[in-house]
Amino acid sequence: MAMSAEQVREMMKGAPPVGVLEPLEPGIRRILAPNPSPMTYWGTNTYVVGEERVAVIDPGPADPGHMQAILDGLAPGEEVSHILVTHAHLDHSPLARPLAEATGAPVLAYGDALAGRSEVMAKLVAGGLTSGGEGVDAAFRPDETLVNGEVIHGNGWTLDTLWTPGHFANHLCFALGDAVFTADHVMGWASSLVSPPDGDLTAFMASCHTLAARADRIYYPGHGAPVIDPAARIDWLITHRLGRETQILAALAAGPGTVTSLTEAIYTDTPASLIPAARRNVFAHLIDLTTREKTRAEPTLSEAADFSLT
Repeated sequence: MAMSAEQVREMMKGAPPVGVLEPLEPGIRRILAPNPSPMTYWGTNTYVVGEERVAVIDPGPADPGHMQAILDGLAPGEEVSHILVTHAHLDHSPLARPLAEATGAPVLAYGDALAGRSEVMAKLVAGGLTSGGEGVDAAFRPDETLVNGEVIHGNGWTLDTLWTPGHFANHLCFALGDAVFTADHVMGWASSLVSPPDGDLTAFMASCHTLAARADRIYYPGHGAPVIDPAARIDWLITHRLGRETQILAALAAGPGTVTSLTEAIYTDTPASLIPAARRNVFAHLIDLTTREKTRAEPTLSEAADFSLT
């Protein structure tokens, strides 16, 4: 969606300077990519972990200028030893390969853009469901794959791998002690988009509960400012989704509905440009509700189905 100059200025209030590697706390630095949008807020946060031999988390979009800013921002003599990618969206992963070629560091991730996809989503894709335009990096391939609970050791730093599917099937968070790089699973400025078949609400809710059980100190998200009260934010995300579920069930109590009709009934104040994303969110809920046998889909589960209460 194109934004006016005034909209861009308003959104960028409070944003860090673009292309400047800034310390956030000992062992953690952030550099902002120049890709602001309604979906990325002020842009992608690229993080650098450690000193001397460092890890880069989410290099960002395919922007040579951003890659040069990352390299220029490192201290004299510092080297990149690991490149970690949280998930295969075009605002997070494409720069990983050029950065790997420039530094010799391997790219680590859960897998390619299809890794971790649930059986339900795979069946929907087989039935014709396509991605919703959120920018999947279909060409992404890591050098090394990570699994949930895997520990990555670096020069004076250790990162715990947390598989957190929901926003994207191959989505990872990385924990540096009690600080977690949450990418697009938890952000402070907006709820995470869950858009089937890449997004999976059943998995998203489970991942929220996984993070809630950790009781971490701070989250460093893929977009926007650090989340300084993780417990409250996770609680808000869960409550927000349960509230949307309640709205959908209430609408269906009045009679069967489609993804489109339910979206129109629920998202009454949403700008027209954001309605396609809203429809995907509603469909994500309906998939989850149908999987849990709270709703049924006729003739079969799809975007075009008629939904009703069981």
